[in-house]
Amino acid sequence: MAWETRFSLEGKKALITGASSGIGTSIAQVFADAGADIAAHGRDKDRLAQLGTEVQALGRDFAAITGDLADAEETALVAARALEVFGRVDILVNSAGIALTGPVVDYDLADWQRTLAVNLTAPFILSRAVLPGMMERRQGKIINISSQTGVIALADHAAYATSKGALNSLTKSLMTEAAPYNVQVNAICPTVVLTEMGKELWSAPEKKDPFIERTPLGRFGEPVEIADMALYLAAPASDLVNGAIMMIEGGYSSI
Repeated sequence: MAWETRFSLEGKKALITGASSGIGTSIAQVFADAGADIAAHGRDKDRLAQLGTEVQALGRDFAAITGDLADAEETALVAARALEVFGRVDILVNSAGIALTGPVVDYDLADWQRTLAVNLTAPFILSRAVLPGMMERRQGKIINISSQTGVIALADHAAYATSKGALNSLTKSLMTEAAPYNVQVNAICPTVVLTEMGKELWSAPEKKDPFIERTPLGRFGEPVEIADMALYLAAPASDLVNGAIMMIEGGYSSI
């Protein structure tokens, strides 16, 4: 099999959450370029429309889906809509996430609950919805966009880190149930990525500089770098990779 074929998503149907911004947008663009039809979930209808124009220009089918992933019923409808439009979901990318930071002693319980709902419960609901079809077809990929803070400690990120650490555990648990059906489930754990959210949270030099100094590579990540790893995990090239927690953080957690 040629390398182009091993990294091709030709004919695949992908559901990507959080696709109207940041990492999710980049993943949708890279997947479409690799041949996939895209069901893109997001909150910004205008940005979804722009993404749809880009995807369709590549000759791929596109569906825009909105819904609040903090609401379990709306989350279930996101999956139902993708299945309705495309008939199946071959690749699920749980990219949507929120980061409501602050010290634990002052942290609002509602922010804690919303963080867990979006970052953890929504991927569970979406995975539960698409797994039966993947298992029946004996083929499928689930990719969870986690964070290095799901592995290492970071001040003022208790809710976010907890949600991502639990998402890593969910990834492994789903893998044990899905692997016998030739379905791969993996997680990507990036460093700070220079999305709009990343720039907003990490623009202050007193916060940014010590973090970059602690990172052997000496920089933050770009959205396309995470999208490229997602492409690998979505493509046939990674069929043996299962239950992996893929660190993409410039060496931060290695020292």
